[in-house]
Amino acid sequence: MSLSPSTFETIVPSRYTTFTLPINHHHHLRIAVLDSPSTATGADAIAAMSVPHGRESDWIFSTFSGHLQLLLSSPAAQPLSRLILIGKTPSHPNPTSYNTSLYSSSPNHLQQIIDNLLLDLTPKSAFLDNGETPEVPFFIYEDDVVRSSILEICEGPCVGEMLIENVELEISDGVKEFRRRLRFKRMPNFVQTEVKIRPKNVSSLEDFDNVEFELDKGVLVHQYLSPMVAGVSVISRFLEGRTRNGFRPIALCLGVGGGALLGFLSVQLNFEVVGLEEDEVVLDVAKRYFGLESDELIRLFAEDGIKYVENLAKSITQDCKFDVVMVDLDSSDAAVGVCAPPVEFVRKSVLVAAREVLCDEGVLVINTIPSNKSFYERLISELKEVFEELYEIDVGNGDNFVLIATKSKVGNPLDDAYEEDTFLKKLKQVVSTSYIDSIKKIL
Repeated sequence: MSLSPSTFETIVPSRYTTFTLPINHHHHLRIAVLDSPSTATGADAIAAMSVPHGRESDWIFSTFSGHLQLLLSSPAAQPLSRLILIGKTPSHPNPTSYNTSLYSSSPNHLQQIIDNLLLDLTPKSAFLDNGETPEVPFFIYEDDVVRSSILEICEGPCVGEMLIENVELEISDGVKEFRRRLRFKRMPNFVQTEVKIRPKNVSSLEDFDNVEFELDKGVLVHQYLSPMVAGVSVISRFLEGRTRNGFRPIALCLGVGGGALLGFLSVQLNFEVVGLEEDEVVLDVAKRYFGLESDELIRLFAEDGIKYVENLAKSITQDCKFDVVMVDLDSSDAAVGVCAPPVEFVRKSVLVAAREVLCDEGVLVINTIPSNKSFYERLISELKEVFEELYEIDVGNGDNFVLIATKSKVGNPLDDAYEEDTFLKKLKQVVSTSYIDSIKKIL
């Protein structure tokens, strides 16, 4: 494409520009330039990032939404006004399988080629008052993915395009694990669902696309899911009483994804589960690739979870109320970055409805990824107005917090838990006790 030399002299919020740069007769670089949707309060900060070889077609690097997530989550000392991605021209319009061992990780040759280009892509506002040329930081994208095999790319009416992939991860030096993941194109850097998988034949792992795997449903690998399950410990005495009287605890899960949480609650803790997922294609993917089963103990509905709760609250009878409501919903707006729950949930009317569908001793458990401090403070403030007690678990990954709100006073639920509390014993067997012990009361 033809670009004016003055095109990049100013920052234009949310402007996304891509073009190719010939290296030689056979190879071209793809250059993508994204300006932040927010206006900088001080000097404009610029950075560049090299796209890992073999991953040029991954939505993380080839789409506006992926590029925006990289910009918003940049490790730079101050918020970026512009992020420039440099990589080879994608060989395919959609993500493809890749193996990092087949490619060199060094970006030095790229950096030498584009040094002068970076200067041309730097806005005037980034140049120093003394006339010195600003230094543009050059980031290297790194994650723990060693290999990826794309199983399917499909499209749902609500979430849009999504992919299912098997990945090999390097957890630590020499220690590797296999996972199955679900990612959405609208927010490709965010793993919607992740479950552990095992190769059926460990002697044939070289051809990763043809390796057969089986699911390991006995463990939750998504970092925030175990803390969510640990959150029900605040009403363990009530749940113990339910089970002693011959009743299964009943959970309502807003947001299904691949169904790891629903399956775990059913299999490990003997819950009856109702799951709500707005996109029917996501439910189909959960059944075909993540082993989620719909039966008399797990009932699935393709409905908007927030609207469902609001409508149910108007007519629900006491004997149909839930013991636990789990909220695992994230924002669909890439412009705000990864944020959970969505702002639509943080309304008093919705929280009152969630309270209404709970039994008197019930608990609301919410996975939160605050987009900023004020969002989290507002959520806590709204919960304090509606619920009797409020607890918090810091997941410890720098992103997630789990909020636990009770409809009634439970005091210090774990201080006087009796020895015969078999529910709590079982809970401590299937989730880390460190999460249970770290529960902090904030109301």
